[in-house]
Amino acid sequence: MLNIVLVEPEIPNNTGNIGRLCVGTESKLHLVHPFGFVINDKNLKRSGLDYWVHLDVTEYANVEEWIKSIPDPSRVFLMSSHAEKSYLENDFQDSDWLVFGKESVGLSKDVLDQFQNHLTIPMSKLIRSFNIANSVAFVIGEAKRQIGVKG
Repeated sequence: MLNIVLVEPEIPNNTGNIGRLCVGTESKLHLVHPFGFVINDKNLKRSGLDYWVHLDVTEYANVEEWIKSIPDPSRVFLMSSHAEKSYLENDFQDSDWLVFGKESVGLSKDVLDQFQNHLTIPMSKLIRSFNIANSVAFVIGEAKRQIGVKG
């Protein structure tokens, strides 16, 4: 099972869509506070539809609490537009942690500095970033493809 981490998500619709994606890919969702919305927000539930009840989700009060829960920090992969290595070049394993930052600014320098593995999603220079739900889908898709090939 992959671990999908959203650090300080801001947009409920994105979090709902990612929750639905996690249910469909049998991935666990980790949500790190503070959020830009209330967890029972109707948009969050609407985006997740009736799948939200099937979601394996854990909430953390802050980044420090989340970091304490990680058994192997070498298997944590942070997505950053500033990274040199593409997620397509990475060797994923079952139970890896795939980490995404808030929609407006990504992951903070403080969070990035705590882990070695930074990955980027290649994109046209015409855009700054992809929607976070699309980004999560790209990376989960590749990780699941690799895990399926190896298994």
